[in-house]
Amino acid sequence: MERWRQRFGGRIAVLLVGAAALFSIVTGIGGIITRPTPRLPFVALLPDSVVVLAGFTGALTGFALLIAAYGLRRGLRAGWYAAVVLLPLTAVQGLVASTVIGPVLVVLSLIALIAVVINRSVFTTELDLTTTQWASIAGLVGSLGYSTAGAFALADDFTNIVTITDAVYFSVVTASTVGYGDVTPTTPLSKWFAMSALVLNVAAFAVALGVLFTPAIEARLTNALGRMTDSDIDLLTDHIIVLGHGELTEPLIDELIAADVDFLVVTPDEAVTRTLREREGVRVLTANPSDEEPLERAKVASARAVVAATNNDAEDALAILTARQLNPEVNIVAAATDRENVNKLKRAGANTVISPASIGGHLLVESALGDENTEAIAERLLHEGTSGSDDPGRDD
Repeated sequence: MERWRQRFGGRIAVLLVGAAALFSIVTGIGGIITRPTPRLPFVALLPDSVVVLAGFTGALTGFALLIAAYGLRRGLRAGWYAAVVLLPLTAVQGLVASTVIGPVLVVLSLIALIAVVINRSVFTTELDLTTTQWASIAGLVGSLGYSTAGAFALADDFTNIVTITDAVYFSVVTASTVGYGDVTPTTPLSKWFAMSALVLNVAAFAVALGVLFTPAIEARLTNALGRMTDSDIDLLTDHIIVLGHGELTEPLIDELIAADVDFLVVTPDEAVTRTLREREGVRVLTANPSDEEPLERAKVASARAVVAATNNDAEDALAILTARQLNPEVNIVAAATDRENVNKLKRAGANTVISPASIGGHLLVESALGDENTEAIAERLLHEGTSGSDDPGRDD
């Protein structure tokens, strides 16, 4: 039951938040365009400007909520906090809105808020921005603050700058290179300031766009080329990570698919990745399974088990060492190609090491010596392995 809630509860919360965001946008735009008669008595008591403002803010809140839904889709805790803050606002804006779907927005926002709060434990991923990304954000905020403060301080040297809102307006149109022309400098000092604000804001804006959005664009390109992106691994929890790909991996994948178990294959071979991605229900991450970063992306910290089953025991040992370091409690199972490497893989950190060659050789010898029960034993082992995977949520 707990695993079902983690698997589907988070997805339901994401869908509800996304739906609330879309309804908020439609409600806001509808309130701006139509300006119909208020449907709730207390709305008629509000100034007309407040109702119009609710429409604008409703649309903006809806777009912000879409970003929060994207954060939830990636399992980010920051997305959870944003949704908890924004959903009550959309509910209030639905009450003030005069459109037909205003009440629907209220109900949907409250239901989405309940779903998000209940599934709080699903969204645990911390927002991991690089130093460069944080620096670009700080640069953008700093340049906007500089131009806003300077414009307000030099208000007498500009046309149409009276309030702090006018100064913010000047900063935004300068940073976006729109420049409507309604705010102009009138003195040499203000002109030098305007030029410095223009250079700083445009540079900071361009750098921030490149640094913050380039990773997302690259992720889409790598996805198109057959690599797996973070968005494809979102909300994976209590899953099985298969490190590498070899002869033993194919029957293992078939068993996991048949048991309806969430799993992720990590392999550096792009040809293998493209082949596996053609199969329904198979998630693949193109990366070296012995590196820390791919295993962190694969969410090894919340994995149920790790399986190392390539044809190279040395690579398996390195992958096992990395997985054990990142999650000391995870159950690690390995398949040893050479019988003499069984103990080595155990020392590397595997809980269980199976030598298919030794098992198969033992059964073949017993059969050659006339043991009539060999085939029955093999069938029983296969049956026990299959029946043991029918209940992926069982507790040992």
